Amino acid sequence: MIRAVFFDIDGTLVSFNSHSIPESTIQAIRRIRQKGVKVFIATGRPLPFVDNLGSLEYDGIMTVNGANCQTSDGTVIRHNPVERADLVRLIDYYHTHPFPIAFASNDDTFVTGSSAEAIEIMHLLNLQLPRVAPIEACLDMDVMQIIAFYKENELPQLMTDVLTGCDTQRWHPYFTDIIRKGNNKAHGIDAIIGHYGISLSETMAFGDGGNDISMLQHVGLGVAMGNARAEVKVAAKYVTNDVDHDGISLALSKFVP
Repeated sequence: MIRAVFFDIDGTLVSFNSHSIPESTIQAIRRIRQKGVKVFIATGRPLPFVDNLGSLEYDGIMTVNGANCQTSDGTVIRHNPVERADLVRLIDYYHTHPFPIAFASNDDTFVTGSSAEAIEIMHLLNLQLPRVAPIEACLDMDVMQIIAFYKENELPQLMTDVLTGCDTQRWHPYFTDIIRKGNNKAHGIDAIIGHYGISLSETMAFGDGGNDISMLQHVGLGVAMGNARAEVKVAAKYVTNDVDHDGISLALSKFVP
């Protein structure tokens, strides 16, 4: 029996084409919640960037790949920000190797500077570029996520020598997401189901990106979207249609009738 379902946002709940949730998905999620199934959002986005769920109702949310977990009424279940020592080293490094960096807490975001790549990514995600501020402003924040705009194989020492307490995950050639080590969607799921008293065998998850692999492998039933990359589909137990062709609705009808 499925008691909790976790949904990635971009490419899973929300279409990259329409920047919205298909009506079939909204209706399917409403149906399973009426049956008593808990619904949770599981995204790599920081909380201020979660602005595309419309009227969708859910029971809790996991942001920045599990670093922050909370219930829909704001009760904090897990909170694991970037350590200050990493931020201090990043500031020193930035002044000799400047590149655009965005910082996000649970209630604020800023970017150190703009670039064509940064603007393109914000357009892809249907977001406005955050305010520009000096990098030192990150020391006044509880930084949950660093979004570093550099291409693969550039700045190789950034993760090995500077952000030593962090992990990085790249899902686009223009930038990488950086969060504190020990965070992924599987860890976030464990925190949430522990709070609600739900067993792992009673969980289901939907995803399409590399940061969803740990989640899809961890839950009782991992479902990859039809638009997912090949390695994500391999990690899942079931592959459904893509986000624009009722993928979530079809899988929920099959497994949570």
